[in-house]
Amino acid sequence: MKLLPYPLLTASLLAMWLLLNGLSMGQFVLGTVIAIAVGSVTAALQPAKPRFKRWYLLPKLVAIVLADIWRSNIAVARLILRKDQSRRVSGFVVVPLELRDPLGLAILACIVTSTPGTAWVEHDSTSNKLLLHVFDLVDEQHWIDLIKQRYEHLLLEILA
Repeated sequence: MKLLPYPLLTASLLAMWLLLNGLSMGQFVLGTVIAIAVGSVTAALQPAKPRFKRWYLLPKLVAIVLADIWRSNIAVARLILRKDQSRRVSGFVVVPLELRDPLGLAILACIVTSTPGTAWVEHDSTSNKLLLHVFDLVDEQHWIDLIKQRYEHLLLEILA
């Protein structure tokens, strides 16, 4: 392991330390030790590089997500502006997942949470199930199929 895996980060931390604590030999030595330690810890926390097998499918995924965000914005606005709020029922849906890749799960979490009307609540890694909150839950199976067929299937192809 290199002594300075992130030299710019180390230098910036040292400069910030000296600006906050004053310039003296003791502060310089202490700041240098802390900056090098933080740089080393940061390098240890660095996740593995993503390995997309089918890059050409990424634009398709982005287009689907953008279209779904657009449609969902309109649907949520209609629900909120509708006078009869008694017909709307919020609820939770458990979605069994095949996707286990941490990067794929993170992307799926971003997709689900950025789409208005849905929120990623929890992922149980032992059973590999996603708990999803839906603003207007009409049909649970519809949401399970949507997540699995629109997003998970494509993510599995991209990361496979």
